[in-house]
Amino acid sequence: MRATTIHAPFDVRVEDVPEPVVQLPTDAVVRVLRACICGSDLWAYRGGSARKPGQRIGHEFLGIVEETGSEVETVRRGDLVVAPFMWSDSVCDYCTEGLTTSCEHGGFWGAVGYDGGQGEAVRVPFADGTLVELPADAASDDRLLSALLTLSDVLGTGHHAALGAGVREGSTVAVVGDGAVGLCAVLAARRLGAERIVTLGRHEARTDLARRFGATDVVAERGAEAVEAVRDLTHGQGVRAVIEAVGTEQSMRTAVNIARDGGAIGFVGVPHGSATGLDLTVLFDRNIALRGGVAPVRTYIPELLPDILDGTLDPSPVFDLTVGIEGVPAGYKAMDQRTALKVLIAN
Repeated sequence: MRATTIHAPFDVRVEDVPEPVVQLPTDAVVRVLRACICGSDLWAYRGGSARKPGQRIGHEFLGIVEETGSEVETVRRGDLVVAPFMWSDSVCDYCTEGLTTSCEHGGFWGAVGYDGGQGEAVRVPFADGTLVELPADAASDDRLLSALLTLSDVLGTGHHAALGAGVREGSTVAVVGDGAVGLCAVLAARRLGAERIVTLGRHEARTDLARRFGATDVVAERGAEAVEAVRDLTHGQGVRAVIEAVGTEQSMRTAVNIARDGGAIGFVGVPHGSATGLDLTVLFDRNIALRGGVAPVRTYIPELLPDILDGTLDPSPVFDLTVGIEGVPAGYKAMDQRTALKVLIAN
């Protein structure tokens, strides 16, 4: 079969690899219908996170179950399913608490020795704990498939950030970052009842989409100017709920500086490149809570799925470029050069 591999910075290839097979009785094999490229994939692409030459890549996919091991009970051949960006067993202490990303037997797609999501098929460990069945008729609806694919990562991650920030009915929220996660965080904040949502971003097409998703204000400035603009919008106090969806030192500093005393920051931007240099004294003195991290999206899928199916949530517009499997290297280049927001891979 064909699958995406990474060999060095800026060297992503689509190559022939062995077809996945059931290796353990808890496995399933899923034939991929839709996958995508994540902003976090770009850190490996740019050399910011180490990969072995030829390692698989990609962690967001949905598809049709092709084969199951003898102990798999919740899905069967022919089911349409979505996979979160980590597999998990559903029975360890962490999973039963809802923290599936800390599963004692879990792991990331594309880890050494495991399939990545950007291929024609994937072996899924712990299929019962990992896969979520979707309505069969969704397989014939391209828009709905795209929306459902966001359950594998970006929608659940945006939701995690909104929960961490304490978004509730009537909240004023600021979202630092206009990437796919930040945009999904706008959707999540609106779903949780936010009254005012301020998006910090400087790319007009993305901030236009943020407004479509529910943002009420856009701040295009950065650094001190952005902080001043947000405080001007909030009578000088700042925002009670802040979502940080970038992961840089500047973005975290901005999040802290626009937070209202007594507020909270939900951070889901993958930290990269440098330490944040965050002074904990500032958080302490101003009673600012900091919550977030790797989003346990498997826990959130059952909650978010009905809203996608009934049309309450439609995150599908975050995909602004579609490629086939052979076009994946060009998709990475487009996202790296910021000519695409998020690339959909249609098999």
